[in-house]
Amino acid sequence: MSALPPPGRPIFEPAERIPALAALRSCVQRKDWDGVAAAFAALPDEDDRALACRTVAEWRGSEVFLREAANRLPGDPLPRTLHADRLIQIGWGIRTGHRAEGVTQRQFDEFHAYLRRAELLLIDVCAEHPEFALAWYLRVITARGLELGQGEARRRYERLTEHHPSHFSGQMQLLQQLCPKWGGSWEAAHGFAQECAAKAPDGSPAGALVAIAQMEQYLEVAEKQNGRAAKAYLLEPENRARLLAAAEASVLHPAARADAFHAVTAHNAFACAHSAAGLPAAAAVHFRALGDHASEFPWGYLSNDHAAEFVRHRRAALAKG
Repeated sequence: MSALPPPGRPIFEPAERIPALAALRSCVQRKDWDGVAAAFAALPDEDDRALACRTVAEWRGSEVFLREAANRLPGDPLPRTLHADRLIQIGWGIRTGHRAEGVTQRQFDEFHAYLRRAELLLIDVCAEHPEFALAWYLRVITARGLELGQGEARRRYERLTEHHPSHFSGQMQLLQQLCPKWGGSWEAAHGFAQECAAKAPDGSPAGALVAIAQMEQYLEVAEKQNGRAAKAYLLEPENRARLLAAAEASVLHPAARADAFHAVTAHNAFACAHSAAGLPAAAAVHFRALGDHASEFPWGYLSNDHAAEFVRHRRAALAKG
């Protein structure tokens, strides 16, 4: 990430700002399986691999190429896992991001059908390769989508952390499950975020879970009460202290990897939480680290136009700090 934010447009698509992901996407376009496999082999960090997995899965039409690769290489966990993620993405696109009351029964039926197909692939991968992080990470997502409950989602997350204890992508997925909108509670969500932040190595992006949990509750308060009450929630002294401490121990720590794929997500989460609280000067350090590197999440929590929110709050933050 650049040290100084240029005045240009924000870049939200990871493959546009990360050369390794751009090369990977090109391999998917060309249906070059050897190139895809080599790209994953060059990414030893499991969180980087999780974002690479999503880059492949979001490519429209890639399911045919991935299914053929999986059939051709039955002993390889990667093509089956990537195919499973593509099915998850198709299913979630049918469901949409609306709350349950805004989703029709037909959408739910089709959504669950795609997730069950993905589950069949992932069950086999996890049985044959129990250390394969991508498969367990995706099974945390399918547990939520198939409404298998808090206990099953935690069980899958714990299997993931047996081999990969600080898997930020998996942590973000379980955090969603622990929020009230998916049958959890705020006590569970905030407790999990704090636990992950406390146990994470210095410089880990895990501290951003504290910001994400606060933004989740901010959204609920805004929906049930109003924006003023939601802002007041973020400004509560205890919440502010936790957020600032989490940032210092994670993305603002000297040990933080500026080139880590998820550094962008983490900085955006902190910047968004500070901005939503009406404290642009506190957000400035994160916007400076980001430059023009943005993520849709969680700016979409502030309005339907995530790009406009990012630009507006970046301008205010850099003017103040």
